[in-house]
Parts: sequence; structure tokens; C-alpha cells
Amino acid sequence: MNCTAHHPNTFLQLLWDYVRLQHTSTVSSPAFPALLAFCGYLVFCIPFTLADLVGEGLPFLYKHKIQKGRPNVWMMGRCLWQAIFNHLVYVLPAVAINWLWSPPNPLPSRAPTLAQLLTGVVSCLLVFDFQYYCWHRLHHSSRWLYKKVHAIHHEHVAPFSWATQYLGGWELLTVGFWSNTTPLLFQCHPLTTWTFMLLSVWMSVEDHVGYDLPWSLHKVIPWGLYGGAPVHDMHHQKPNTNFAPFFTHLDRVFGTASTLHRNQKGAVSFQEQIEPWID
Repeated sequence: MNCTAHHPNTFLQLLWDYVRLQHTSTVSSPAFPALLAFCGYLVFCIPFTLADLVGEGLPFLYKHKIQKGRPNVWMMGRCLWQAIFNHLVYVLPAVAINWLWSPPNPLPSRAPTLAQLLTGVVSCLLVFDFQYYCWHRLHHSSRWLYKKVHAIHHEHVAPFSWATQYLGGWELLTVGFWSNTTPLLFQCHPLTTWTFMLLSVWMSVEDHVGYDLPWSLHKVIPWGLYGGAPVHDMHHQKPNTNFAPFFTHLDRVFGTASTLHRNQKGAVSFQEQIEPWID
């Protein structure tokens, strides 16, 4: 049977037909979204791991390092183990409970249009950005919440790729909850949901790599709407600034924006609107 006989032969429809007909059991598994996000994290970190290990041996990359110096293998391994531990102890039980509470629905036969996919992904990113901004600012405003929940992520003042998921279990569960439920608000197609999840993982890794690369998203997206590594690197140095994970509009509106500047010799200076209180 021609699996696209009744549907437009668009790339998205052909891709979706292949996924749903050839890999139904895999993508229907309740563990698939968590596995997809975790595998994306591993794959996205690998190139920057090589760059960090070689360091000055790759001068065309190292010259873009925001904070000089680089992580060692022990630091990387510690972050990776924390991510594995969190998934085994927190994520897998949460997946099992969610599956018992709400078994997966049958996969739709139609793929989203390109406009639906792009609109859904952007909408999810903007809502997630707002959710995490509120959560993040709250956990920096309360000493108790900061020390008990969020402080582990700030053990590294100079972030690197593997530190993206160097989190406490509560923070990872919160982020995972939003990643899985925000697409439900917009009734997103599974393909749109997975695209949003992978893109948000990539953006999170890119935020933490510690390199201000000329081809990064913040150099592509105009008008400084996207912060990228320089803005989030500033957050790790000045923790009471730049709370939004991706975009810059919320920090600008609420007066928590802080920007990084380099002089002609490459030295870093800071311009911030508020003074952090957390040690």
C-alpha cells in the first residue's frame, strides 16, 4: 500500500509516514521523549568536548572562548554522571507514573505543515522561556531555594557543554515537565513536539558551551533577541542577571539584563542593571 496515497507528498509527510509506519513501537514508548532529549544532549556535547580537551591546540576555536581555561575530564565525567543519575532516579519513575496515568494516544496519520511545525516550535520556546524565567528568578531570589535546589548548577562559574544538565533532580523534573506539557497547550503534533524538545536541548547546550562562536544562533537571530552563550555565561559569573534560558526580552523588560563586552584587546567587561547578592 502506498502510505502517502491520501496525503501530499511533502518532505514532512514522507518523513512522518516513515517514522509512524517503521518505528511505531519506538516512538510510541512513554520513554521515547526522555530518551530523545538525553541522546540529543550527549550528541550535542561531543563536538565541544573535543574542543575543550584540545583547547589551545585549536586556536581558531579557542580564540572565541569567553573565559580562558578549560574543563578537565574529571569535571566532564562528574557532570555526565549527574545527568545519568538524575535520569535513572527521577526521570524513569516519572515516565512510568505518567504512562500509568495517561497511556499514549495513537499516532496521527497526517504530518504537520511546515507553517504548523514552525509556529508550534516557536510558541513552545516562548512559553518555556517564560516558565523558566519565573522559576529561575524565584530560585535566585530565595536563599533557601537557591542553596537547596539550584546551587549545584552554579558550581561551575565558567560553564561548558556537559554542565548543561548538571542539575538537581527537582530542577530536571521541572524542566522535563514543561518540555512535555507545553506542547499540549498548543495541541502540537508529535513531530512538532520532538522538534521543539531537540531544539531546546541544543539551545541549552549552546548556552553553556563557553564559546562566542561566529556561527552561533545569537549571531544569526537579529536584534539581539536571542542571548546565547555570552548572555548565559554572564549569568554564571553574575548570578542575579540574565534569568531567561534563551531569549532576552524578559530580562530587558524586568531589568535583569546584563551584557558582555570585549575591548579591542579581547578583555571582557560587564554592563549590568542590578547587583547580584548571592555569593
